[in-house]
Amino acid sequence: MISVCYTAFRMFGGIISVGGAGPDGKDHRRTRVANAYFSLFMAIGNILGFATGSFNGWYKVFPFTITSACNIDCANLKSAFYLDVVFMAITAYISISAAQESPLDLPARSMLADEEMPGQSNSEQEAFIWELLGTFRYFPSTVWIILLVTALNWIGWFPFLLFDTDWMGREIYGGKPNEGQSYNSGVRMGAFGLMFNSVILGVTSLLMEKLCRKWGAGFLWGLSNILMALCFLSMLLLSYVASHIGYLGHNLPPNSIVVTALVIFAVLGMPLAITYSVPYAMVSSRIESLGLGQGLSMGVLNLAIVLPQWTMGSTVWWWKLPSHCYWSICCLCCWNYSHLGYSSIRCSKAHGLLMSYQYL
Repeated sequence: MISVCYTAFRMFGGIISVGGAGPDGKDHRRTRVANAYFSLFMAIGNILGFATGSFNGWYKVFPFTITSACNIDCANLKSAFYLDVVFMAITAYISISAAQESPLDLPARSMLADEEMPGQSNSEQEAFIWELLGTFRYFPSTVWIILLVTALNWIGWFPFLLFDTDWMGREIYGGKPNEGQSYNSGVRMGAFGLMFNSVILGVTSLLMEKLCRKWGAGFLWGLSNILMALCFLSMLLLSYVASHIGYLGHNLPPNSIVVTALVIFAVLGMPLAITYSVPYAMVSSRIESLGLGQGLSMGVLNLAIVLPQWTMGSTVWWWKLPSHCYWSICCLCCWNYSHLGYSSIRCSKAHGLLMSYQYL
């Protein structure tokens, strides 16, 4: 539990720090490009990580990982953790030693400072949990729509990111954990598919600026939501086809089934890249006028990401629903938030913010 909490703290802390260290938000294009490059380097790391997970010979590289209580699969996982610790130590050292930061002067006075409550001190304070929650009352309607769409977005993404390899092992390969090699083969193939997912994610990140200039960030976000819903629906149909062919529990899946699953995993990299970059740029541009700063805007958006993950993790996992039920829920959520994505464009037009969507 301590390791999981530390990993989550490091992950979201890195996202907030990278967002806060980026452009100041006055240039929406630079903010969007910075988030796209962040997604690109995240994709590069994911490619290496998923390639590590799909390789089943790490126990030969680290033979000491095999013990009487740890079989080959356990040894491969343990070896991957060792590599992860080494790379985390290297990146942490580079970040600490190479980043020469100097404290910046606080802005003269923001909109929030102009509306100080009676009895409140005039001294500047660092944003903490109460300041973070207190800023909610200043949000315009467009920011609330972005947060709502982001929350629904991650209700769809989190079950996929959590159970994608399990879906491949159970629904496509017809295996069960600790019963034969079918499940393990499916999990490795799922990690291989996620590697393709990361490749497409990186390519889409490079093209993000041109796509947003051509179609607009709001339209592109809504389009990615529809594509995501179609991919999840395809996974549901693929599970149905695989269960009626008759190979489950007897043979390996046909190549056509495996290739289709890998293609779905790869295509999902496009909406995932948009999810990693566009919402951050949009919420930064909307909160800019409040004078809250990039770091606080990233923290606000991360709340809309963490709360759905906590909800899905504490309910779906507890119910232990079959894998196809996860995808059914995801398809429903994706359809809802894709509708909200287009509604946000119409709402922005009503509030005179069309130019922001065109240049985002």
